[in-house]
Amino acid sequence: MFIRPASQDHRVPPAARLSRRGALASGFAVLAGCVTGSTGGGDARTPDSPDARLGFVGDVMLGRGVNQRHRDGPPAAVWGDLTPVLEDLDGVFANLECSLSTRGERTPNRGYYFRADPAWAIPALEAANVAWVGLANNHVLDFGELALTDTVEALRGAAIPTSGAGETRSAAFAPANVDVGGLDVAVLAVTDRAPAYAAGAVQPGTAYVPMVGDPLTRYALSAAIEEARSAGPDLLVVSLHWGPNWVTVPAERYRRLAHWLVEAGADVVHGHSAHVPQGIEVYRGRPILHDCGDFVDDYALVGDLHNDRSVWFDLAVSNGRPTTLRLHPVEIEAAAVHRSGGDAADWVRQAMRTRSAAFGTDLRREGDALACDLRR
Repeated sequence: MFIRPASQDHRVPPAARLSRRGALASGFAVLAGCVTGSTGGGDARTPDSPDARLGFVGDVMLGRGVNQRHRDGPPAAVWGDLTPVLEDLDGVFANLECSLSTRGERTPNRGYYFRADPAWAIPALEAANVAWVGLANNHVLDFGELALTDTVEALRGAAIPTSGAGETRSAAFAPANVDVGGLDVAVLAVTDRAPAYAAGAVQPGTAYVPMVGDPLTRYALSAAIEEARSAGPDLLVVSLHWGPNWVTVPAERYRRLAHWLVEAGADVVHGHSAHVPQGIEVYRGRPILHDCGDFVDDYALVGDLHNDRSVWFDLAVSNGRPTTLRLHPVEIEAAAVHRSGGDAADWVRQAMRTRSAAFGTDLRREGDALACDLRR
């Protein structure tokens, strides 16, 4: 039987929420791109003195070969040399591309099966300062409802909020509310992958929507966004496991949906699923991370896509709005993620600049990272 997670509502006092949201709505210029210069609007803060710094990564797959390599060793080893920088953030947001369980039977007719032993995987997530994980994807039910139940229970025991899967469709679409750096962040998670894993009226599963081409999709997303906004969060994140694999450029229909999500109230669009990072777009001053790529896994390389290379995102938030986005190159080696340097880091930076330029986003070099200022 599916175990309902305990309440994950860690909201801050309403007055504080309204003051930060008020700053967000007080009137500021927005551009469809990244700019540098004055922040304007009388805001004395700079991108280097934010109220909070949030980390965003793509797919975290701790199963199969990653599980075999790390289950008997130090859990933090899966993060390579990144643990100190992740700990320095106020919290990390990730898509968990596996179940956390040692139980359950394989779902028939699946090409790949991913699960990790929670005995090491939970301490690993804690070591990476993970504040939230998304469960709306095409692998969380690889070992059935029992493993999904174990996953939710293990994360609940570690006080790591989740969204995107639940005992019913309504529960799967419910937002998580997470206190991160003094901000109340509402997070919705949805997917257009693995429709067989979709939750039903009384059936456990994922928050599945076709995303594009279905007239009910925006209705479902509108209802979920309205529920998330009704509590007055400081920041609303919509996390989407969407689109085809091995694609470096999102289809125009996905871009239109991302724009609509911002218009509907999303402050951050957090995309993943393609296994390669896609370009960054800024729409109405809000970052759209079309696809964050793979953060850690054991996957084989595909052609010249370098799917072992990606970035982690450092988002600064001041007065309740995103202000600066930084992209840090990383690469996967021996089933662990590491900081990327040399030619590999140059490749990542060039790829992200080129892919983002297609959206009018100019990323500037800042040390080993790329950055853009989201404020005028």
